Amino acid sequence: MKFYQFSNINGKNISQFNSNFIISRIINTEASASIGCMYLEENGVIGYHQAVVPQLLLIVEGEGFVRNEQKQYFQVQPGDAIFWEKDEWHETKSAKGLIAIVIESEQLNPAAFMPLK
Repeated sequence: MKFYQFSNINGKNISQFNSNFIISRIINTEASASIGCMYLEENGVIGYHQAVVPQLLLIVEGEGFVRNEQKQYFQVQPGDAIFWEKDEWHETKSAKGLIAIVIESEQLNPAAFMPLK
């Protein structure tokens, strides 16, 4: 399990085309990718299981805890990106609820765009 950061602090200011925004690049893959949004309600859990393919979980709202095989929980909040390798056991839970984007693909390299937390 690795922790990355995709908050605006690590982003790039864009001004082309009269734009005024910050973009934090997350991932680029040539392989097929599945992207979804997960909504954990109060006391929600994504149960302890093995990652079928490399998986990147992007916390966009709320807070919670993640763990891997070591059974130690780590707090996560918006801007955190958690990466699990294929076959790595993991779990996500939240007492108050959270929303996260999940990206799954055989070829994920979050280190190419995001700094480690």
